[in-house]
Formats: sequence, C-alpha cells, structure tokens
Amino acid sequence: MIEKGDVVIAGVSGGADSVCLLFMLCALREKLGFDVRVCHVNHGMRGEEADKDEEYVRQLCKNMDVPCCFFHEDVELIARKRKQSPEEAGRMVRREAFETMCRENGGTKIATAHHRDDNAETVLWNMARGTGLKGLGGIRPVSGKWIRPLLALTRAQTEGYLKENGILWCEDVTNQEDDYTRNRIRHHVLPALETQVNAGTVRHLGELSRQAQEVWDYLEQGVSRAWKQCVRIEPDADRDTAVGEKSVRGLLIEKDGFENELPAVRKQLIKRCIAFVCGRERDIEAVHVSAVAELFGKQTGRVLDLPGGIRAERTYTGVTLREKAPGRELRKTRETGGGFETALKIPGEVWIPGAGRRISCRFVDNIHISKAKEMPQKSYTKWFDYDIIKYSLSARTRQSGDYLIVDEKGSRQKLKSYFINEKIPWEEREKMLLIADGEHIIWIPGHRMSREYQISGATKKILEIKITEEKENGRDDQSAGSGRESR
Repeated sequence: MIEKGDVVIAGVSGGADSVCLLFMLCALREKLGFDVRVCHVNHGMRGEEADKDEEYVRQLCKNMDVPCCFFHEDVELIARKRKQSPEEAGRMVRREAFETMCRENGGTKIATAHHRDDNAETVLWNMARGTGLKGLGGIRPVSGKWIRPLLALTRAQTEGYLKENGILWCEDVTNQEDDYTRNRIRHHVLPALETQVNAGTVRHLGELSRQAQEVWDYLEQGVSRAWKQCVRIEPDADRDTAVGEKSVRGLLIEKDGFENELPAVRKQLIKRCIAFVCGRERDIEAVHVSAVAELFGKQTGRVLDLPGGIRAERTYTGVTLREKAPGRELRKTRETGGGFETALKIPGEVWIPGAGRRISCRFVDNIHISKAKEMPQKSYTKWFDYDIIKYSLSARTRQSGDYLIVDEKGSRQKLKSYFINEKIPWEEREKMLLIADGEHIIWIPGHRMSREYQISGATKKILEIKITEEKENGRDDQSAGSGRESR
C-alpha cells in the first residue's frame, strides 16, 4: 500500500474510523518513510455541527503536526444540479476533493478509512441492486493510488482502539438516521443477519469479496488475451471520406476466435469492446451484452443499436461495433413507402422531419415508484421501465416482425393484427410513428404501450419519452403522464 517516499493524502472527517486512520498513519510515517497530509470536506449540510467537526480536525492536525486542506461544498445544491442523490453527490464531491489535493500537493496515495463492515455493506448493497462478479468483490484494499489500510478491521475494533487510548472523535448524527440506503443496511440488514443467521456474516462477506476479486482479476487476464486474439481495431471508411472529419472509432470481433472462448470471457470481452467504442461503461447492461452475443448466430447484415450511439452489425467474419456517424440516424427501412428509423438519444432529443415531431428522453429522478404508478396517463408522454429495455430505442415506421405485449402474461400480438383489430386504415399504418426496442413495439403514440415496459415495484430506473408536435406557429406540447394504460 505504502512505499518509502510516498505522500499519503488521508481523508479525515472527524469520525472514529478516519481518526483511527490518521493515528495509524502517523504512527508509521517515520518507520516507513512517508509523509501524511489530511483532506477534510465540509458538505454544508449539518450547519454548526459540521463546522465543529472541521474545527476538531483542524486542531487535531495541528497537534499531530500534519498539513491539512479544507474544502467547503454545497452538496445538496450539487446533487440537484447533477440529478444525483445527496449520498451519491457527497461521495463524488469527496473523491474530487481528494484528487484535487493529491494533484496540487504532490500526493502519491489517497487513503480512506473503509473497514470490514463497510465492505460487507457494499457487497450486500451491490447484490440487492443487481451486480456481477466485479460488484461482488466489494471494496478493494488497493485500487491504483487509492488505499484502504483499515479494511481488515471492524468498526468495533477501530472504536475500541480510540477508547483504549483516550482519543475523542466526532459523532455524525446523520449516521444514526435511516434516510440513506447504506444506513438502512447498517442498522437493520447486517444486524439481522448476524443475530438471526450467522454471527460471522461480516467476516464471511469479506472472504467472499476477496475470492471474487481474485476470480475477477483472473477473468480480466483472460479477456485481455482474448482481445489480442480476436479483436481488430478498424476505422470507419465512410467517415474517412468526409473532409475535415475525424474517422469513427470501431472494431471487429472475429467469430472464430470469439467462439473458442469460455462464456464468461465472451461476455466481458463484449462489454469491454462496447465500452471501448463509446468511451464509457455506463448504461451497458447485461441485456446489451447478450444481444451482441446473439448476433454471432444470426445471418450477415443483421444490426442492433446499443447505448452511446453504437451500432453492432453481423458481418461475414464476425461482429463489428461502430459509432453511428452524424447524419446517418435517418434512414430508409424499405425501398418503397417512405419508411424511416431514427435512434433515440437517451437522454436527449431528436427531430423526426418526415413526421413533424420532436422526441425528448430523460430519466425521472427523485420520485417513488408507488407514486409514479398512480399518476394519470397522458397521450404523448409515457414512463417506461428502463431496466428491461434490451436494445437502443428507435422512432420508426413499421417493419416485418413487429409485435407488442398485450397482457401481464406476456402474450404477443403482431402489430399487423393490432392494426386490424383497432380498425386503423392501411394508409395510416404505413406512416404511423412507433417507438421500438428492436422488433418489440413499446409504444404506439396516441394509442397504447406494451404491457411489458410499464413501471412496477421492481423498477429501478424510469425513462420518460415525450413527443412534441411541430405546428406552423411553433411547438404544441402534449400532456404528460406515467405511461399506465387503461387497457
């Protein structure tokens, strides 16, 4: 974790864990030959109590001869601007402060006071939200320049050390509240597991996380080998012909090499490839990885749209992943009839010239699912369960194979049959705007949405799609609602 000559930036809030961390680092700095500096972040959420914590840390650093920097942030305001929870915003603000101090003060390591209980809470939280092997690994002792020297200790051990040595610390009253998810796990879930299931729950979760970390590291090595063997980076030839434009980054996953790999390696390889092309891992879900994997078994020419404006296409030698170049979103889907298809920007806005409509997408934050289900529906704004969307969404006219789910049992109905049953004239069917997830029609604006995508108690992420019609005198905003259908 620490080597001779290191400059360790320690995050110290004034609580028991971070104070224990500071005393531990100071006890070792001369023996191991490194420097310690403290970073304290005042979140601006607890008024005088937060100011008292800051003053305590200031005095503690003075007594221990440790340089310190103090950051003042309005976390509640930042959370609103970034559309994050205060808990998430606070975590990001602290990370940014530590990175800033590290950069400006010659820091080589950043030490945080996470302990064994924190790791157990993280593993449970990740499992409850839905995680893979990486999330099961919890908190790593070392991750780049980030180190957690107390990770082998429990909360009781850190507090016990301070009590034995007569060291005071600050109590954050918000830690006793159940407003935050982590606090609810800490106060209710872990105690129940330890008292009613197994007293060694925290220890066992720690052991599980270490095993998951080791398996994940081994898997990552396999993915790196597979990348060298079957992934070929290639430019987008069409974009290269445009003067002054940078070529679109893309790649080919060769079928022969890909199918020789084990399933676990295949999945992580696909995820790494998608992240490489779009530049981030965010919004890449298991359904997207599975959809790309399924392309290898389909005929040449089949395509699917992925998050981040990425298009996957089955070729003769494998599957290509490329950014969709600007200006290509609108394309003919049939040789006759004037069909079109436009990929939706999530979040964002697209304009459908032929249909005279603008489609806006955004994620709905800070609303409880039970309240969302009770909101009245409106014709041209719907809320969807984003977690179960398989491909990237598109606005288009009908295509062969289109269907929708008509009941809670998952019964399919062909779009053609729906049009016939609803007595929709043939000429209207050809130009009717549809919102689609692959061949699955999730919404026929002005008519109905697929039952499969309606929000429920299991929904974690709500996507709002709003359609605005352009008229001669400007926009005509349609009414909004939750996406619940009366039929």
